[in-house]
Amino acid sequence: MVRLLISTGEVSGDLQGSLLIQALHRRAAARGVELEVHALGGPRMERAGATLLADTAPMGAIGLWEALPLVLPTLKLQRRVDAWLRRTPPDGVVMIDYMGANVSLGRRLRRRHPDLPILYYIAPQEWAFRLGEGGTTRLLGFTDLILAVFPEEARFYAERGASVSWVGHPLLDTVRDGPDRQQARRELGLADDERLLLLLPASRQQELAYLMPAMAEAAARLQARHPKLRVILSASMERFEAPLQRMIGAAGLRARMIGADQADAMKPVLFAAADLALTKSGTVNLELALRDVPQVVGYRLSRITAFVARWLLRFNVAHISPVNLLLHERLLPELLQDEYTVERLVDEAERLLNDGLPRQQVLDGYARLRGVLGDPGVTDRAADAVLDRLVPAARATLPA
Repeated sequence: MVRLLISTGEVSGDLQGSLLIQALHRRAAARGVELEVHALGGPRMERAGATLLADTAPMGAIGLWEALPLVLPTLKLQRRVDAWLRRTPPDGVVMIDYMGANVSLGRRLRRRHPDLPILYYIAPQEWAFRLGEGGTTRLLGFTDLILAVFPEEARFYAERGASVSWVGHPLLDTVRDGPDRQQARRELGLADDERLLLLLPASRQQELAYLMPAMAEAAARLQARHPKLRVILSASMERFEAPLQRMIGAAGLRARMIGADQADAMKPVLFAAADLALTKSGTVNLELALRDVPQVVGYRLSRITAFVARWLLRFNVAHISPVNLLLHERLLPELLQDEYTVERLVDEAERLLNDGLPRQQVLDGYARLRGVLGDPGVTDRAADAVLDRLVPAARATLPA
């Protein structure tokens, strides 16, 4: 029996963790290895076959004030996890994103269990941002192997002395199957002359508050200009559904909301049928790009957090969307802080709704993006790398 702990948080970590867990069970069975997975994650990981130690999917915030309500729950969770680790020590640990909590856990584990294999999968995007004159990383002190999802991420950590394996981005495995555009539009009941706008505002509570009101009003204005424009938004968590409905109503927007219980299943259909998305920055930008959906990207923090990040911590990043970061260009429009207004959202959306040069330039950029994300089979490669560390003797039994 091999016991593995996977630690992550937030909705995106729960999704990526679930895909990895499925691959781990699949590859362990191929090796004849009995695998037991425990997780700090969310309901997706539990459905994929993990025993959930705590639901960390709702525990995500960016910013100073925004993170304060999570301090006590995080400390309580740390004590629970430490108690579990003393009772049930794992044979290995995989960490997925979720930098603050995972770095703290990793350091504690390395001090107490010097020989415990610790792997980091989907590392924090330290390669893309800097604090002051930084460029250092906190992962090297406790991580045995980094499973990089971006080539630049692999180079960044390798140059700093880490053991790194570039496996590619796991989203490549999620877009291989799914409906074509016409099939998806029929499933959603879209007429030939209707266009579909997706609103994808939030995986965190703060994002819902800071992004959705302007996004809903912009969508309402677009709908007034284009009566054939259909609007659909998706709730990433059940507790977001009621606030989303209130914001839709306040904006006077005619929109269909996909509940959290259907969001994952409906995503391939929505992305295949969509003409445009208004969305936050994050992994969802890559998902939309791989489905050829033009998008307007935005992000907003509290004014205090933004001031501290810019002027005190000297936070510096070339782009906020991973699509633009990977391509080293402003392919997608990005609206940050004071630029994130209803007027700017409408203007940028109008440019990409039209079948003209700006829209075609985005689609051409998406084609270039696929070349830097690797090849399909990512989660199987990641799972094999994990099992190789946990069960080295099993490597010889891998199928050809």
